[in-house]
Amino acid sequence: MLVSLTVGKVDAGVTVLLTPDKRLIEFPSILLPPNISSGSIVDIAVSRNTSSERAAELAFQSLQDHILSSFGATEPSRPKLRCLNATQTSVVLEWDPIELATADLISLALYRNGQKAGNIPRPREMHSTKISGLAVDTEYTFHLVLRTTAGTYSSEKVAVRTHKMTDLSGITITTGILPAVARENLVKAVERIGAKLTDTVRIDTTHFVTTEGRGIAWEKAVESNIPVVRPEWVAACEQNGRILGVTKFYLDAMRPGPIETSAPAPAPAPVQSPPAHKDLPPTPPPPTSRRTRRRRKSRDRLMRVEEKDAQKVAIRPAALSPSAESKSSSEDDGDGEDGGSRSAQAKPAVSPDGASFQEVEL
Repeated sequence: MLVSLTVGKVDAGVTVLLTPDKRLIEFPSILLPPNISSGSIVDIAVSRNTSSERAAELAFQSLQDHILSSFGATEPSRPKLRCLNATQTSVVLEWDPIELATADLISLALYRNGQKAGNIPRPREMHSTKISGLAVDTEYTFHLVLRTTAGTYSSEKVAVRTHKMTDLSGITITTGILPAVARENLVKAVERIGAKLTDTVRIDTTHFVTTEGRGIAWEKAVESNIPVVRPEWVAACEQNGRILGVTKFYLDAMRPGPIETSAPAPAPAPVQSPPAHKDLPPTPPPPTSRRTRRRRKSRDRLMRVEEKDAQKVAIRPAALSPSAESKSSSEDDGDGEDGGSRSAQAKPAVSPDGASFQEVEL
């Protein structure tokens, strides 16, 4: 098909061509002859290239097949969660390595009782986790949720029930440095209570039993915050029939020693007090309390009142009744001088101010 077009405006990149029916077509200038200018007429032949179309279609189909075989044949798998160990207050969960196929990982989260407990750090490397702080003899459900660029995948829910205080099957013990006899007794005790014994410190290790605080296993247990106890703790749990606290059985705790029957130690020599110095001031009396001072004040006040009453009884004015006055006057009249002298002797003394007093024998 041949088309004749008139050159309208020529620019460095695009040339405007006019069709016979006055329509504008923008055409690349690099595809036109070099000597054209405005008003030039150019002929352009247009035809369909079917062979090139078939080649392009085949190339595109091959690309689609390659993409499908590389990214669409497999998809991420659902996480597989299971319980590794359970104790009275903790649960250890583990899962298989996650398979993402050709998808990219977004996150891996752990859910407890339907609520998100947190994201798993480094999900490509970590395949287990420990949940602590749980209630005793309580049932929990856990499941994982895997989020990828290809979609979201959830694991099956795992129901776990924490143990009772009398259930010792969840105890997992790793041993350290122990004497041969102590190790043999420990193995027998662990078998009797139904606990587990491991050679290395793992995520499900609950206690580290040793008699010496040294060694690679001991260092790992300390770094992992695993209680380091003496073998007596296992024996005490077996004797009481329940799990006991580890405070009194820590390796660095004070253990009670045997009672010694040796001879008593000699009494220490009496300490001689330094000689007293004459120049030293006298020792002040000990301080008295407020209640003692009040008692002393009240006792002194009562003594003063009693002394005043005694003085009033010793010296007080004599009160003469009318009958006594009449009797004394009659005696004066009848006795004469002798009676007068007796009455004078019995008459009370008169003080300079005119008041009379009686002498009372104390």
